Amino acid sequence: MYLMFYNMFTGIIQSIGILKEKHEEKKHVVFEIEDALMYSQVQEGSSVAVSGVCLTVKEKKEDQKSLVFDIMPETIKKTTLQDIKIGQQVNLEPGLKIGDELGGHLVYGHVTAVAEVIKKETQDTSVLLTLTLDSASMRYIVSEGSVTINGVSLTVARVEENDFTVSLVAYTLEHTTLSNLEEGNSVNIEVDMMAKYVEKLLEPIK
Repeated sequence: MYLMFYNMFTGIIQSIGILKEKHEEKKHVVFEIEDALMYSQVQEGSSVAVSGVCLTVKEKKEDQKSLVFDIMPETIKKTTLQDIKIGQQVNLEPGLKIGDELGGHLVYGHVTAVAEVIKKETQDTSVLLTLTLDSASMRYIVSEGSVTINGVSLTVARVEENDFTVSLVAYTLEHTTLSNLEEGNSVNIEVDMMAKYVEKLLEPIK
């Protein structure tokens, strides 16, 4: 029997799902995401990171091998989930279990901000993405540090005043939805929580 960490992930995408249903109800938005692999791995009540957003599985539909999620308006408002359309692909990762390999870095599924892709360059088998981010979030982005983009753990290659660049290797391009990104697209960003902890520790004691 495995024990789950509470709402924690690694930023290593396990599968790519497809949004099959999206509709509004009185107090929330319902997503139904089809993916046979994730269907077999999680249970109702499990946490799943959907393009970097931690959501709880409300229901499993056996006929479609799909998962149903209720999403609160505040989550929709603060993330790119509001822009995802039926038929679109999403990155999926189940909650971290004790004994799992920590291949990326500790990710919480709490989106810090939404960034915009301002440049996409292809170099041999890799792609460089440059993204612009608000100044309040940029303070936590450091060269060679970690950042999560649409649920994918990445290393920051370069930092400027208002933007930063990451390199997507062939494996990442093949196994995540980041290969679909184009200039002008918006993405979910989660900064490395360790940076926030360090900042808190360095605050003067009042």
